Amino acid sequence: METVTLDAVDRGLVHALQIDGRASFRTVAEALGVSENTVARRYRRLRSAGVLRVVGVVNGVALGHSSWALRLQCTPDAAGAVAAALAARPDTSYVHLLSGGTEISCNVQSPSAAERDALLLHKLPRTSRVTAVSAHLLLRATALPAAWPGATWLSEEQAGRLRPAPVAAVPEPVALDDQDRVVLELLARDGRAGYRELAAATGSADSTVKRRLDALRRSGALGYALDLSPAALGFPTEARLWMSVRPSGLLQVAQAMAEHPEVCFAALCTGPSNLVAAVNCRDAEDLCRYLTERVATLDAVRSVETAPVIRTLKRTGTAGIPASR
Repeated sequence: METVTLDAVDRGLVHALQIDGRASFRTVAEALGVSENTVARRYRRLRSAGVLRVVGVVNGVALGHSSWALRLQCTPDAAGAVAAALAARPDTSYVHLLSGGTEISCNVQSPSAAERDALLLHKLPRTSRVTAVSAHLLLRATALPAAWPGATWLSEEQAGRLRPAPVAAVPEPVALDDQDRVVLELLARDGRAGYRELAAATGSADSTVKRRLDALRRSGALGYALDLSPAALGFPTEARLWMSVRPSGLLQVAQAMAEHPEVCFAALCTGPSNLVAAVNCRDAEDLCRYLTERVATLDAVRSVETAPVIRTLKRTGTAGIPASR
């Protein structure tokens, strides 16, 4: 990724795409008060530089998937290769090397118990350089990256112009056909892929693909996420928090953390650590303040294990896809 300094127009574009990743350049331009050509040029520049991209993401709840947070301990010489292999899988997201570079964390959406067991009980344990694996079933998320306030730049009036139509509060059960899967795979690479391109890949009409994507989005099964490093916005210090919280206060703590501007992800989970969170900070001192001044005031928290992110191999979408537009 090239080093790019974001100006006010870039920051407005980033926030706009966080609100609606498929908003037209014309709509974004009107909200920002600049020309459509300017928005298109800025987007292509940032995407070509590897700073950002928009990806289509599937809500596994609507498909009956289960979501897991994995922690793997590896031998020092193997962590990078194991993390890269995990990042290449279509069912993983947020693959990070943590701490001293021997621990990996990632999220996994398992379509079935058989696929979950194949990964957790067979593939990973049989990798000799993986020395330990712990899997935490994600029970309920209270904060998600798509709503992280660190990307906020536009006024409420500007943001209101960009918000898409409301989606189902509880994702509706959805059955995907083969054409849906082809389209979703393409959107995982480029969430702004045109309807003509998507239609050509499935042999359908543009209007047919648009209607289907609109239906999937309204149902809550399909969303669009901004794949962007927090470092580009001035938050280069990332960490995963594994927290043990008194059960009677667990939901209250999870909801309180969702209000913290440092938190981009928080979810109740199973295991010795019953709350997992991801935080973005400006530097180590900022992280220290967060832990000692914000987290420390949450009385139900029994313990916190903090694992700094050393390297990110994948956030969302498909890993390792070169910029194309």
